[in-house]
Amino acid sequence: MCAPDAAGEKLLRQAIGGLKLSARGYHRVLRVARTLADLAGAGRPGPAHIAEAIQYRRSLDSR
Repeated sequence: MCAPDAAGEKLLRQAIGGLKLSARGYHRVLRVARTLADLAGAGRPGPAHIAEAIQYRRSLDSR
């Protein structure tokens, strides 16, 4: 698992509190963000990748 950059980590920590993510949810969001970063050719997931992954998570939770 690859760690996000500092700004991405901060956003992810905020999501843990705001969305009440479990440890499993945290890793799932991080895994999706890593995939998005790979598709974009980025070395590490940044805030844009984290935000997009959180958005996908929220859309699935609202079903």
